[in-house]
Amino acid sequence: MMTAPMERFPILFLGTQMEVAGAQRSMLAQARWFHKQGYPVQAVFFYDKQGLQPSWQAANPFPVIALGGWDTAGPALFKVPKFLRGLVALFRVLRNDVKAVITFTPHSNLLGLPMAWLARVPVRVGTHHGYIDGTSGFIAWLHGRLTNSRLSSIMVAVSSQVRDYAIRDEKAREGRLVVIQNGIEPLAKGFASREAVRKQIGVPLDRPLLLTVGRLAVQKGHTVLLDAIAQIAPACPQARFAFAGDGPLRSRLEAQAERLGIADRVLFLGLREEVASLLSAADIFVQPSLWEGLSLALLEALFAGLPVVATRVEGVVDVVEDEKSALLVAPGEAGPLAAALSRVIDDRALRKRIAHAGQQRAEANFGIDKMCKAYEGLMQGLLYGV
Repeated sequence: MMTAPMERFPILFLGTQMEVAGAQRSMLAQARWFHKQGYPVQAVFFYDKQGLQPSWQAANPFPVIALGGWDTAGPALFKVPKFLRGLVALFRVLRNDVKAVITFTPHSNLLGLPMAWLARVPVRVGTHHGYIDGTSGFIAWLHGRLTNSRLSSIMVAVSSQVRDYAIRDEKAREGRLVVIQNGIEPLAKGFASREAVRKQIGVPLDRPLLLTVGRLAVQKGHTVLLDAIAQIAPACPQARFAFAGDGPLRSRLEAQAERLGIADRVLFLGLREEVASLLSAADIFVQPSLWEGLSLALLEALFAGLPVVATRVEGVVDVVEDEKSALLVAPGEAGPLAAALSRVIDDRALRKRIAHAGQQRAEANFGIDKMCKAYEGLMQGLLYGV
């Protein structure tokens, strides 16, 4: 009887930067799951962008390490010595009896998988979360070459659309990719009450609150959402809209809200780690993305039992069905988005129906156990040939 596949081998989870974002949340959630199963794990980041290492270490029972391999300030040339020291530090960590590495985001794939190969880590799993805004054509080409090479054992795409993108645009070989859809942990308990959160952000309990969560970047479609809000503002004067997240477009979005005359209805909350609290305070979740891999924010909203209005893009259509578990509209078009928002604000029965269906669908298909068991089986097979 073979017992080797049941061994709990050391796993290193590698991310590029410590920041409040979806890939990092997914990485830490997976590390927590494997830790609970008895695997020796550590979460390693190339650098700490937002000073999060102390709080993330305090919140997790395994090592959470920042290698200090980059500096966000100063000329690029002056960053090279720190970058090289970070690579050396990563190599040393990988050489310390690590049997499997899972990397997140294109840059951590490109940095971590070759270093893991050099360190003779037997299982090297990259993850592909979709196109990253601002990524050059060269990086996409290089990522495809990495996927096809022996530097990686396999590349995991988080949705079938991401897999298709990698094959089409990065020229990755079909046999070098496997789809494992994202899953999330149960929402945190003990968060602030609906009343407390509403009071904190200044939204009365009797006003509809629509929430969107995501980095304030082109991908997330916030400019389109603001145009849609302006269209429905006269007919929905009580509605308020909360934008949770930060990013390069924040000042532009704030100026757009002022120009459209809706600044008093839109709240820019900045970076918020207590997403569960915000979801408990909201009535409707909106995701106006122009493209997505498989959105963790969307999954969190579904698990929280919120009705969802989203764009009909990539990973979204893997998760929800239009008119059944969400309302879906074409990306980049303010008119259809405004119409869907008006419908869901005005129709309580519709909100209840799609929220219930969305929550059931998420719980059945996108839990942390299903995702991590798929990763576990993949790594067991690569390590032991079973």
